[in-house]
Amino acid sequence: MFTENFFTTLLNLEDGWEVQSIETDLGNAEIYISISCRLQELADDQTGELCKVYDHAPEREWRHLDTMQYKTYIKCKLPRIIASNGKVKTVQPNWASGYERHTYLFEHAVIDLLKATKNQTKTALLMRCGFNIVNRILHVSTQRGMGRRNYSQVVFDQLSIDEKSFRKGHHYITVLSHPHSGCVLDVGEDRTKESVKALLNKSLTNEQLQQVKAISMDMWKAFITTAQKMLPNAAIVHDRFHLVKYLNEAIDKVRRREVKQHEELKNSRYALLKNPENLAEKQRIHFDAIAGANYEVSKAWQVRENFKDLFSSEKLYAWKLYIKWTVDSQKRKIKEIDKVVAMFNNHIKGVVNALLMNLNNAMAERLNGKIQELKTVGKGYRTFTNFRSAILFFHGGLNLYPH
Repeated sequence: MFTENFFTTLLNLEDGWEVQSIETDLGNAEIYISISCRLQELADDQTGELCKVYDHAPEREWRHLDTMQYKTYIKCKLPRIIASNGKVKTVQPNWASGYERHTYLFEHAVIDLLKATKNQTKTALLMRCGFNIVNRILHVSTQRGMGRRNYSQVVFDQLSIDEKSFRKGHHYITVLSHPHSGCVLDVGEDRTKESVKALLNKSLTNEQLQQVKAISMDMWKAFITTAQKMLPNAAIVHDRFHLVKYLNEAIDKVRRREVKQHEELKNSRYALLKNPENLAEKQRIHFDAIAGANYEVSKAWQVRENFKDLFSSEKLYAWKLYIKWTVDSQKRKIKEIDKVVAMFNNHIKGVVNALLMNLNNAMAERLNGKIQELKTVGKGYRTFTNFRSAILFFHGGLNLYPH
């Protein structure tokens, strides 16, 4: 059915390595390819020294890419060499790592499929392997990519720091990213001062910390305090994404309060929270009906729109326009809106910095959405290690492949 020469050619084996035999299990649709090394001397991959083959390690098995409908495995007793210092070393083949249970080509295919599905369970199903194999490849490739990445000479003039929940209860991670590239620099466990400090120290050198000119974040105290201490030259910016999010939450609270008295406000959540240009026709009709009525939720919506307009106003008048917006918002006497305005005023410097600098946080917004999508598609992550590896795998801009 299959010949030794056929597989020797396909596997692109090094000189001196050859397919010795092929076993076919038709009942289980499996192929086992036995490879042997006939060389008496092999080079030490660390020193380049030519060493005698001492003996062979016990036979090991690696999962390879399928041959048509047949699951394919490679078996080999890897040769061991004895170096001049007397140490015995196992020679690593060119098709796989001697420490793994799959070949490089299999790992390459898993990485490609993970990128396409963003789901480890589906990838395992399509590759016809166990979930643990896919999960290990995700972790190993992420660790390899992080080891290859070297940003020590890069100037990060702007950074973004954000929190994400990763399971039920108060379990958070902190995501440090670069807004311009949309890449995650690293992920820290929890959102305490200590964890944020450790994340910054791990991701940037002391010189890079001094070079940061702006950092965008929400109003979490640990973020602000740590940034002020560790990034002395950086302006703290409570960016548009987070500020509008607070106003959206206020609008929804008003809607939920008023819907008890006004039946027509039912099922209006998305009509009120979406940008007007993104409304579907049915949502637009619903929105127009609400906007034309004298509801508090309509006034709260207008407060949000007025705030968004500040970002396109003349920067010279940012402070004046912001004060005017706060006065106008408070005149409407909506308790949920008043609470948000008070919070903005308590962090007024960071809010006005957002208007003055008007950093392009589109990348940060998209990244936030992608991480949320990752969590949704993956149906949550039970451990920080799994979630961190997944975020960096998909959004760390890493070189993941084994070769």
